[in-house]
Amino acid sequence: MRLSEHYTRTSFYITLAVLVIGAVIYYFAINYIGTQQLDRALQQQLTEAEEYIRSNNGNPQQYDLDRDHAVFVKTYRQLLQKRFFDTIYLNPAEQRREAGRAVEDLVKLKNSNYKVTITISRVGQKNLIELISIITLALLAGLLTVLFITNKYLLNGLWKPFQLTLKEIKQFNIADVDQFKGKPSKVDEFIELNEAIREMSLRVTQDYLSLKQFTENASHEMMTPLAVVTTKLDTLIQDETLTAVQLAQIADIYSSVNKSSRLNHSLLLLAKLENKLIVEEESIELDVILERKMLQFQELMQNKNLTIRYKLHPKQISASKYLIDILLNNLFGNAIRHNVPGGEIFIGLDPDKLSIKNTGVANALNGQQIFERFHKSKDSQGAGLGLTLVKNICQHYGYGIQYQYDAGKHTFVITF
Repeated sequence: MRLSEHYTRTSFYITLAVLVIGAVIYYFAINYIGTQQLDRALQQQLTEAEEYIRSNNGNPQQYDLDRDHAVFVKTYRQLLQKRFFDTIYLNPAEQRREAGRAVEDLVKLKNSNYKVTITISRVGQKNLIELISIITLALLAGLLTVLFITNKYLLNGLWKPFQLTLKEIKQFNIADVDQFKGKPSKVDEFIELNEAIREMSLRVTQDYLSLKQFTENASHEMMTPLAVVTTKLDTLIQDETLTAVQLAQIADIYSSVNKSSRLNHSLLLLAKLENKLIVEEESIELDVILERKMLQFQELMQNKNLTIRYKLHPKQISASKYLIDILLNNLFGNAIRHNVPGGEIFIGLDPDKLSIKNTGVANALNGQQIFERFHKSKDSQGAGLGLTLVKNICQHYGYGIQYQYDAGKHTFVITF
């Protein structure tokens, strides 16, 4: 859910709650004020009734309240607590029963006591309260409608610079020449955000260029001496005057240099992958590449008497042929190197996945550790970077990589 929707919903609920509570308080306040006004009117009529009766020979039946209603009942009680209360009475003018407000008190006339009850209609007050309530509800509905429309459309306009900035961030490519510019805005927070992102993009680009230059220089400066050493060792091995011990020592040096060269190449390739320095892509027929790889590794498989079975469906991908070649070399080499003599290899290519299965040790490997750098088995002669490269190449293209084990067979599955 977008931030504007969160804000609209939150402000709508808060405003609705405040207005409803306010409307309830407003209703009871008006009702209380109206009741107080009726009580003052009843008190005045009660006073007028007492004065009128005392000035007219004490005959309460002659007192007339016009629309309202007065009842005098002779009583022998000497004390009566005056009280105001709501009631239903027969309106003498309308000849119908309706809501009223009444006062009850004791009036003393000469030697007699009368309980007087005066009732006045509160229909007018109720109508006024209903009218005020309707107007309040209408204003409440109008205010909520205006608030909803304002938040929905006005806030979308206010957040438009942010959306444009976010879109530009998503499209930002560290390898592009064009730098992040940001969209102009009148909002201080968005201006500050654009400035911060612009400065960050400049720092990232500078780091990228520095790393790219270091990688290129390191690749050149390290590979050249290793190539020279290898060439000289090749020449030295051909010297017929060397003893067997010397040849063995040179062979060890030769093996170490080759291993260092492969390690250097793998580490540089990992750096390029992690920093997305390899961007070239082309259309690749993966099934054709797999058939070529099986022929390329055929001699190694024959040396271990391995049987290979395969089922390939046509599959086209867009990737770097160089990276795909490295990925398949590592997977094929892993399946052959860790297989048992006379074992099997099965290659399966479907439209959505590639699986390479091989027989091997009768226990499952750690599915997380095997993809870590320099993790290798005790009898492995490699650098421990093969599967790390496979994982990073898959991540580079958004593929999934998974290890499975079932009944002595180890499987690597790449999901496109």
